[in-house]
Amino acid sequence: MTWRTVHLADVAATPWRNGGGMTRELVAWPAVGAWRWRMSVAEVTANGPFSHFEGITRWFAVLKGEGVALTVRTPSDSDDLVVCEHHQTLAEPALCFDGGATTHCQLLGGPSQDFSLMVTDVCLPARMVRVRGALNVLAGATKTIAVYAVDSSASVRFNSEDLYVPPGTLVWRTLTKAATVHIESSHALWMELQE
Repeated sequence: MTWRTVHLADVAATPWRNGGGMTRELVAWPAVGAWRWRMSVAEVTANGPFSHFEGITRWFAVLKGEGVALTVRTPSDSDDLVVCEHHQTLAEPALCFDGGATTHCQLLGGPSQDFSLMVTDVCLPARMVRVRGALNVLAGATKTIAVYAVDSSASVRFNSEDLYVPPGTLVWRTLTKAATVHIESSHALWMELQE
């Protein structure tokens, strides 16, 4: 499979039911039927709850703005609630949490633009890494890999192939064999998940 490209500016925004923001779905795979993984960019404009996604593991990274405080309430084995507070800003690494947890979002200083990766259990292990500078990765076979260039371009070397990723653009592909990947950017996200 070759690289697939999605530009944020080309994706229509879908308003949230609770009126707290809007989401641009960059890609959901497979495109027909129930998705196994999904990548999107949200504009959060008001405090409020996140939607529940039972059986989904979710990664969250701030792209623009002052960031958010997330309160995540997860049931434990003893039926008590485990409550975790996370302050997510441009300086923080991506946060991984249970998409089925009760999650409340509090803006820290105005609207926030955020990236979301959601995967079903069959796509685990998965990860999202914020890239500021350079990142070298050895990606295994049967992985889906992706790079999102945030507010500056990203240069990607995939084995011996060079790829330029403009700002506000997602590129992704599925590997049939292991590959070496080198990414350079002042601000990008690297993602990989099991296919």
